[in-house]
Amino acid sequence: MTRSELLQQLARPHTYDIAVIGGGATGLGVALEASKRGYSVVLLESHDFAKGTSSRSTKLVHGGVRYLAQGNVSLVREALHERSVLLHDAPHLAQPIPFVMPSYRWWETGFYGIGLKLYDFLAGADGLGRTEFLSAASVKARMPGLKVQGLQGGVQYWDGQFDDARYAINLARSAAKAGALLLNYCPVTELHHHDGLVKGLRCQDQESGQGFDIQAACVVNATGVWVDQLRLLDAQPTGTAVKPMLAPSQGVHLVVDRSFLPGDHALLVPKTADGRVLFAVPWLGKLILGTTDTPREDMPREPLPFEEEVNFILRESARYLFKPPQRSDVRSVWVGLRPLVKPHQEEGVSTKGLSREHSVSVSRSGLVTVTGGKWTTYRAMAEDVLSQCRTSQLIPPSRLPNAPPGYLIGAGLAINPHPVSLMAPQGPHLYGDEQSLLAQLPGADVWLLPGLSEAMVRFAARYEYARCVEDVLARRSRLLFLDAQASVTVAERVAAILQAEGCTEVKLSDYVLLVKQYTLTAA
Repeated sequence: MTRSELLQQLARPHTYDIAVIGGGATGLGVALEASKRGYSVVLLESHDFAKGTSSRSTKLVHGGVRYLAQGNVSLVREALHERSVLLHDAPHLAQPIPFVMPSYRWWETGFYGIGLKLYDFLAGADGLGRTEFLSAASVKARMPGLKVQGLQGGVQYWDGQFDDARYAINLARSAAKAGALLLNYCPVTELHHHDGLVKGLRCQDQESGQGFDIQAACVVNATGVWVDQLRLLDAQPTGTAVKPMLAPSQGVHLVVDRSFLPGDHALLVPKTADGRVLFAVPWLGKLILGTTDTPREDMPREPLPFEEEVNFILRESARYLFKPPQRSDVRSVWVGLRPLVKPHQEEGVSTKGLSREHSVSVSRSGLVTVTGGKWTTYRAMAEDVLSQCRTSQLIPPSRLPNAPPGYLIGAGLAINPHPVSLMAPQGPHLYGDEQSLLAQLPGADVWLLPGLSEAMVRFAARYEYARCVEDVLARRSRLLFLDAQASVTVAERVAAILQAEGCTEVKLSDYVLLVKQYTLTAA
């Protein structure tokens, strides 16, 4: 559907079973799982799908090695199972990746290796590969670019990797195919209460300014780190006090060229100088260095890194990489806010000690709020939301049998497991009918940059909800996250194609300003 057709459908009188507010991983997961079970669903996102946290992860599909160290076995077990589901559902966007944990002290190989063997055991049939104890020579062979002075050996284990923003877009399209109505750039401005219960909402299309009143039996607040803002809106009619649910933190990621760590293995340092974890992960032809875990009280849409975070990542990377990265080597820097659920005892708790477990709650008015968790467990979170909605009698029992996991749109049904390497630069991965459709679009043979053709931009506008330059270069392709300055070279051409496709808010000047936030300046 075109955007005008989506808005026409939104304007039609209808009472939805579920209205989802928030188009990140969690909200999109709720929309898909609910639609697959026969519920009528509308989802509204104030900005673009995955604009916030869900496009700014470390790109890992993982059980959480560090959560195992915290003793949270149930969370790790659930995440390991969901890891296998996510890899199965989108083999065109996710794949296993080997990690090497080098040892520079004699006891580290055995100590960390035993923990990772437990990681394998918890995964069971969902395991991706066997944990191996490595000699120093084996570590050198698998990790060219790693400092070898003092190297004692290491451990190799397996986890998953994916393209988070494109996974979110495929969730949106899969939900739409299952019957959901989804709109980005359509913020919710009011909640409608009837007899003290939430029974709908008002939203406004950002492009036209047109407002819409939506009726729904159940309203789900899946706005990530911004859930407390909607909870305050829900409490306004009664003046009820709202206690914040979250203790947000931010994670910074620096992107450098693959030359700093060639090969197809990722690096994990389990304990940096200040006790944090450091990753160096190959992704789409570049190398991601990170991440930090810094408490933050404000929650901007485009958070900026703190200077000490950038220095920390560069300093710690230099301890392990033979060629230490400098500020001038950073191609892009991006920051993600994490919705960490507050513990019962809040005083003296740092965010790096908080769990990634999620929380589902229902207010007195019936507003269902879900937050916390992580990308890997998005589907389990969605199922918990639907279970809570049914338990609270906000929606009837499922109209269809529980739907098993299945391929997301774009994956195809007859494909080899994990055919796509996330180690090399590439554009959207399309199969079967979609690949044929892309080939028929104007500009199929006109390449703006390797991995991005004119036809791909048109496809993003027609079929993937893209409305502006940022949507295309940040989330439909990942160029902004890989090389911010390189993305500027094609921004004007992308804007022209989007205008030709009927997008009225291409925001080229806004994009040029945005690129500056993804670019490190000289110290």
